Amino acid sequence: MIVLAGLIPSAVGAASVKSGDLISPDNASMVTDLVSPGNFYLVKQGMHIKIAPTERLEWPPPYKAATEKYASQVSLNDKGELQNYVAGQPFPLLDPNDPQVATKVMWNFSFRPQYTDDADIRDVEIVSSGASGADSVEHFTIGHFAFYNNMGRTEVNPIPTDPEATGAGIRYRFGAFPFLEPEDLRGFGIVRIRSRKPGVDDDAWYYNPTARKLRAVTAQTLSDAMGPVGMGGGAGAFTSAFTKSVTYANNLDPDSYFGFAAKIENYDYKLLGIKTMLASVDAENTPAKPCPFDNNRSVCPEAWQLRQLYVIEASAKPQSWHQKFGSSGVLIPKRVLYIDAEGWFLTASDQYDEDGKLWKTIATFNTYSDRPVRDAKVAIYPFKRMFQTALVDEDIKDGFSSVVYMPGHESEDHESWYINMGIVTKAFLDPHQMQNFAH
Repeated sequence: MIVLAGLIPSAVGAASVKSGDLISPDNASMVTDLVSPGNFYLVKQGMHIKIAPTERLEWPPPYKAATEKYASQVSLNDKGELQNYVAGQPFPLLDPNDPQVATKVMWNFSFRPQYTDDADIRDVEIVSSGASGADSVEHFTIGHFAFYNNMGRTEVNPIPTDPEATGAGIRYRFGAFPFLEPEDLRGFGIVRIRSRKPGVDDDAWYYNPTARKLRAVTAQTLSDAMGPVGMGGGAGAFTSAFTKSVTYANNLDPDSYFGFAAKIENYDYKLLGIKTMLASVDAENTPAKPCPFDNNRSVCPEAWQLRQLYVIEASAKPQSWHQKFGSSGVLIPKRVLYIDAEGWFLTASDQYDEDGKLWKTIATFNTYSDRPVRDAKVAIYPFKRMFQTALVDEDIKDGFSSVVYMPGHESEDHESWYINMGIVTKAFLDPHQMQNFAH
């Protein structure tokens, strides 16, 4: 009954849109309650939404089987830390009355079915534009966005756990390298290693090709926008090594990759509601199309569906020495996350500054298919799965926007997404490997 009561207000708003409708600034009021406040700002400034029929999203069969096998043994302790997890979805049955339901939603998102073993997303493009959109401020291309998961493995041996999880205590490795453009940044990279231990922060390294140095940085640094400029205390030291006049301007911080990539245990969570809202789930265009109505600051027109979403408030906990000052030490202290209750991917995120004011918004664009692009030759799967086609990260205070394209428009490897194929190894994501790729 509580779930139904929570859906009643959204159902009224949902009745105002139907499949085939085109939402634009002229009729944006139709979706006021169907998108996040930040995403509504994107619609008001020009992002068009095509209302499409709602479709069911099925989990990959290996992930579903692992959930059925292991979920009954999984629990949370009183600190919200995950206990006895092996593989699949940790909490397939959720009670909205459970005081830990918000944290369970976040663990479900963290171990989502999109990719469980490894993933290599190639030639990712990021385009940043000012409010006028007349001139692209910066264009980035990154050779690899790559993951290797040691826990929750369902398709590639070792299944379900890599010994590194129990030995070194590493949950997963992630890398974004090498930067291929702009030229001044060529060879730059980041590797992030997440510990499975709740009290141990992520290890992170940046490689600076100009100085030919690998530098460890704090996990709090990953809350700031990537690149040698604007990386807070972590990569700020790299700035002097780059002598040419390049802005490296962008909005995207590593904690916002794929919508939210911070360590789950570093935040407190609150369930704000279970609502019927719009989300881009089965995008029609790959590569995604820049929106011609807002000067390419978002993606449109694209298909959006009415979906059931968990709305979760995530507040950063004080970390390390910041505890004495009551500070989290991160640049974005609060986020409101919108998570699909069937596919368990993040559809939107609104980010708030230290004064509690809406600062930035993220919208993700996703497709559901057995291949990332229609003419794929290699990345073809025996079942449908989720692929993110684009992510928009806009500063609503100044209109500056960064759009991530996966696949990018200039990539020769337009299939882009290679999931659970055993392509990515632990050695590939060793921080010291970034120097080799820089050449």
